Amino acid sequence: MIVGIDLGTTNSLIAFFGKNGPEIIPNRLGNRFTPSIVSIDDQGHLYVGETAGERMLLHPDSSCSVFKRDMGSDKKHKLGDKEYTSEELSSFVLRSLKEDAEAFFGEPVKEAIISVPAYFNDARRKATKRAGELAGLVVNRIISEPTAAAIAYGLYHMNENTKFLVFDLGGGTFDISIIELYHNILEVRAVSGDNYLGGENFTSVLDKLFCENNHVNRFDLDARTAGLLHKQAELAKIALAAGRTYEMTCTINGEKMTYTPTLSTYEKECEDLLEMIRVPIRKSLADAKIKLPDINMVILVGGATKLPMIRSFVSKTFNQFPNTSINPDEAVALGAAIQGAMKERNEAIKEIILTDVCSFTLGTEVVNKRDKIIEDGLFCPIIERNTVIPASRTERLYTVHDDQTIIRVNVLQGESRFAKNNLSIGELVIPVPAAKAGEVAVDVTYTYDINSILEVEVTVVPTGKKHRKMFTNRNLDMTESEIEKRMKELSYLKILPRDQEQNKLCLLKAERLYEESTGTKRTQIEVALREFESVMDTQDPVLITDARKEFIRFLDGIEEV
Repeated sequence: MIVGIDLGTTNSLIAFFGKNGPEIIPNRLGNRFTPSIVSIDDQGHLYVGETAGERMLLHPDSSCSVFKRDMGSDKKHKLGDKEYTSEELSSFVLRSLKEDAEAFFGEPVKEAIISVPAYFNDARRKATKRAGELAGLVVNRIISEPTAAAIAYGLYHMNENTKFLVFDLGGGTFDISIIELYHNILEVRAVSGDNYLGGENFTSVLDKLFCENNHVNRFDLDARTAGLLHKQAELAKIALAAGRTYEMTCTINGEKMTYTPTLSTYEKECEDLLEMIRVPIRKSLADAKIKLPDINMVILVGGATKLPMIRSFVSKTFNQFPNTSINPDEAVALGAAIQGAMKERNEAIKEIILTDVCSFTLGTEVVNKRDKIIEDGLFCPIIERNTVIPASRTERLYTVHDDQTIIRVNVLQGESRFAKNNLSIGELVIPVPAAKAGEVAVDVTYTYDINSILEVEVTVVPTGKKHRKMFTNRNLDMTESEIEKRMKELSYLKILPRDQEQNKLCLLKAERLYEESTGTKRTQIEVALREFESVMDTQDPVLITDARKEFIRFLDGIEEV
């Protein structure tokens, strides 16, 4: 059996697909959620979940939470006299979930689908996979949280050509994903988000209000007092979400202090956070090239979406009431469990195809030469963010100096126009024949697969010689021969649009009709031909397919007249 796991910033859940559909597996305390908290005592005993949470209030120096935000980084978290990475701490949570599932089933649990925020880059996704492996799990797939939620809602049963927006505000991260359904394909059109914005930020607002009203500098509080105050803030947030009031109490420097926040004051103080939420929304809509009225349904995911201000904000922003028919805390875990059943080809599940996108742009470092002025260190995008994968794109680059004998292809990931601000994945050094500046070109082709395999192929145009390098997830469960086979399967993607047979046929037909026509008709054909060529230059297969259909209709109309 393949279980589904929602490894959350605040809480984690594990689920399975049974006779009655997807179900949450209770933990050893009989609860559906396991707090993502780890604590270690003086004897080295490890605690995970609610027990660790209680212990953190008493022993904050040997406890840790919200470490998911640092996944994929080199940051170390000190628990007592030992240091741990975020993936190691996450592995303790995953192992605890695994043990709970094994106690529930009475047999070993070995395989899992683990969810991650859609906006996690490759490094964060790889770290999550390593955490699963450290916990003794075979991680069949890392699935984006919004995609998992879409599966849980059964969006693949909806009408074709439906666009959904998944609004995922969890404990520590925020994601916006725009998903489109056509036939049996759920295609992620765009993702955006903030890995440092979540329910914890809304809790911290109440921390701040308490301290301001009691004239306390919260940065002067010791770790234990700060932890107790944060717990009070969390309880106050839950009460406000339920329409109740709550008196926060905390003893600071021997003095008992209180504060009862009102909903209006709290919501006013959260306006800056709501403004931060607007940014990824605008970005995802722009990347997907759609407008607000085009969204057919908005789905809320994540515990923080239970706040009334969030639901009101979403309703006003999208001019529709969001769908909350599934518990926002559980949707991701349930969807991951359904994905596990799909992986096992469970007959109770309708087979669907899931596509994903590049969360970040892939490109290379280039030099720009204008009027004898050379500007170096610039970033040239090759596969843009939110490109549906698998994908392949080609960019032609030229030598900059006379008698230049090498071209360096620095493989980068990021969004800055300056190469130094982006993440360097690796480098290829390509020998080229010496000639005058600009006379030697290389075609740089990036091919990116859903398994996080990036193939970079550089062709020296004058000689035709090819240089190739593979960049893979070091924990990918594929042999070199399997990777080679997968890249061969994707070789069709490397054929430039102008060389693909369907497009060639259209171009040839257009050229023939142009030669057969005169006057206004000939001008119309030329304009339509240039428009189609312009779309082909984008190398976007979806845009090209749509443009080709329009172009064929136009040419058929010309031929019929």
